[in-house]
Amino acid sequence: MPTARRIDSGLPISHDTYNGVSVASDGCVYYVLCVESFNAGAKMFRYDPVTRGVREVADLTAACGESGAVPQGKSHVNFHEHAGKLYFATHVGIYSNLDGKEGMPVPPAGLAPYPGGHFLSYDLASGAVEDLGLAPGGEGILTMAFDGPRGQAYAITWPSGRLLTLDLGSRRVRDLGPISHAGEAGTGESYRTLCRSLQVDPGDGSVYFSVSEGSICRLRAGQSHWSVVEGDDLSKDYFGLYEVSSPGHMAYNWRQTFWYEPEGMIYGVHGNSGYLFRFDPRNERVEVLDRITSLPSKRSGMFDQFSYGYLGFGLGPEDTIYYLNGGPIFEGGRRVRGKASTARGEAKGHENLHLVLYDIRRGSYEDRGPVLFEDGTRPSYVNSIAIGADEQVYAISRVRPEPDAHSDLMVIAG
Repeated sequence: MPTARRIDSGLPISHDTYNGVSVASDGCVYYVLCVESFNAGAKMFRYDPVTRGVREVADLTAACGESGAVPQGKSHVNFHEHAGKLYFATHVGIYSNLDGKEGMPVPPAGLAPYPGGHFLSYDLASGAVEDLGLAPGGEGILTMAFDGPRGQAYAITWPSGRLLTLDLGSRRVRDLGPISHAGEAGTGESYRTLCRSLQVDPGDGSVYFSVSEGSICRLRAGQSHWSVVEGDDLSKDYFGLYEVSSPGHMAYNWRQTFWYEPEGMIYGVHGNSGYLFRFDPRNERVEVLDRITSLPSKRSGMFDQFSYGYLGFGLGPEDTIYYLNGGPIFEGGRRVRGKASTARGEAKGHENLHLVLYDIRRGSYEDRGPVLFEDGTRPSYVNSIAIGADEQVYAISRVRPEPDAHSDLMVIAG
């Protein structure tokens, strides 16, 4: 049974982080702690596994040169390293709530609306943060992909779901339009949950994303219009049945993906069902491989307790997939049940966090069991992962039970 160690970053007002953590080439862990407030924004930190020291390296609102507006409360993307710099982006951290569905915040008197998400870079040597561009229309940046050799970044905005490109040379941000109806800004038939993972094929520079109906879309390098991949899609019986215009689930979108260079394929996990699959962009084929949810989830026959599925999915050493996902809690021999449904991304009830490993070469699955802190309490709301070369696993979790819950970095022993 894995044991997790809390890291105290000194930010007790921090809120849930989605992605926002990576291990850089210097061996240090870089992460963002989000803040759900009109008065303060997200902060970026550096953790040194050797000295176990933590240092705040940036206030994201200040790094964007902003004040007097809704702050940059979140980074919803992982860091992408290229030529000595980490590239990432910012997002709004506080939402309005209408009928349980999240929307852009209505600022209090005296505060300007959210200015929009920024593309940023962090210089590993100097510690300088540079503002590279702004998302148009006051939209946050929900997900980002990076193509360093071609000097391009790609993003999907929230809540409308517009596809952006950033040219690093000219610093020009282009808006290529909405990818899926009105995105999460829509109502009724115009609503669609947005893809949380863009993936670049490093061979030809094409970028891929999914939409609620299950289509896989491709934007070829240098083009301004994307197309639907005709050969296959993600609308699989194994993934479940969904009303694509209803909120509270990812429908047939993939949840998280990574590029696997030995095969030239995209590996992904479907949220809700927890099925692992791979997509071959050359032959336009999707192959469903295995259900990699926790063993108790498999045996109980349940979907993910977190309504969107889990983002803590990534490639570690030795061609091994690391997947942090939830498992049911049993009391008196019976599974503790939560909400039947929800209109937003959230945990529908309490759950154990499990570390699952999947060996790509052998096709073998292993559930390491529930992850607990040293005092026996449970991590929760884990939607991030970074794996060090020493197989230490880093993630951001709620680190204290209610009413003192806040989020911080944790380390799971390799």
